Amino acid sequence: MALLASRLPANPKDWTDTDLLRKVLRSDTRGWNELVRRFRSLVYRCVTKVIGRYDSVLSSADADEVYAEVMVSLVRDDMRKLRLYDSRRGTKLSSWIGMIATNTAYDFLRGTARRPILDRIDGVPDIESGESTPLDGILSHERRNHLNTMLADYSDKDRAFVALYYAQGLDAEEVAEEMNISIKTVYSKKHKLLARLQSTLAPMVASPLAAA
Repeated sequence: MALLASRLPANPKDWTDTDLLRKVLRSDTRGWNELVRRFRSLVYRCVTKVIGRYDSVLSSADADEVYAEVMVSLVRDDMRKLRLYDSRRGTKLSSWIGMIATNTAYDFLRGTARRPILDRIDGVPDIESGESTPLDGILSHERRNHLNTMLADYSDKDRAFVALYYAQGLDAEEVAEEMNISIKTVYSKKHKLLARLQSTLAPMVASPLAAA
């Protein structure tokens, strides 16, 4: 394996998608950074294509939130979605990640459809909201230790928000009432926490095999 790794081009930009995916799945920091560099624009294009129809009520901050959720979904459950990719089926890695981004964007619309302002908009996907949120995998029992590590440096209020919104599954109105904050603050805090979790996840991806 070491000999194989030594044959890779020195510049990650020259890696094939297969080389890149192998690096990412081995929790290589350079691999993860290259994946983000290579597919960041693609993810944003897929996201904005889905939510762009609602730009009268959604903003660039919402696109950033969906992007953060895509990044979270790629690393949760031991990078399960990336491990499911099989180049032998004829699908490019870019197409696979684009599909994940598109599905995440539609999941976001399912959630925003519960907001009062979006309830009055025609065309929002009318899909039952029984599906898991992008952080459900992290909040599952086998990932709780990782989550606690990630939240160790967060404030008491932020940890309380995560517990109420994600762990207990309270809706925005219930969280607002429980924490004595506005509905607007709930969505703003959700966006900020997702962005922070995204930045926290990057070094954690590399940690399991860093000493290997």
